[in-house]
Amino acid sequence: MSAVGKKPLIGILGGIGSGKSTAAKEFGKLGCAVIEADRIAHDALNKPAVRKELTGLFGREICDSTGRIDHTKLAEIVFADVEKLSLLNKIVHPLVLREAENLIRRHNNDSSIPAIVLDMPLLIEVGWDKRCDRLIYVECDSRLRAERAKKTGFLDYKQQRIRENFQISLDTKRTVADNTIDNNSDFSELVRQIAVIFSDIIDR
Repeated sequence: MSAVGKKPLIGILGGIGSGKSTAAKEFGKLGCAVIEADRIAHDALNKPAVRKELTGLFGREICDSTGRIDHTKLAEIVFADVEKLSLLNKIVHPLVLREAENLIRRHNNDSSIPAIVLDMPLLIEVGWDKRCDRLIYVECDSRLRAERAKKTGFLDYKQQRIRENFQISLDTKRTVADNTIDNNSDFSELVRQIAVIFSDIIDR
């Protein structure tokens, strides 16, 4: 059992399709609390006040037939225009960070949780890397990342590159990381590496 109080905060870094969320889930299986920024953002987009503001900025075409925000349509608009992406981030980021703060506070008060993992694509961009006790970079070559992204039906190679152009470079992420996980091999190897790193974090 972990004591109530500040838990180690683990930030996951890597490119799109590298396996960041998979790595985060494996830490979750070891008992860690996982904070998924994308899930928080998706929930935030459909809060009535946020939806109203977004449709006012980007038009009703960002909604699906039920009136909810269509994430694919919204992404097509904002990732084609840096100013529009900035507008979206100014609306959504504060909501995501506020909810992440609430979750960190709650998890710190849970004695059953040994550590907290941040699965946050823009971790460095919002300055939260400085809050982390451990930064872990998930290494994966571009060809394999593109295959994985395409297989999920999420992004093609061109879309992947466009989105990564709006993020801190992979070289920078790799440089600031305390540990690197090689995710170019099989799943069991990923699990093994995570177990080793987790043990090191908890034993400190």
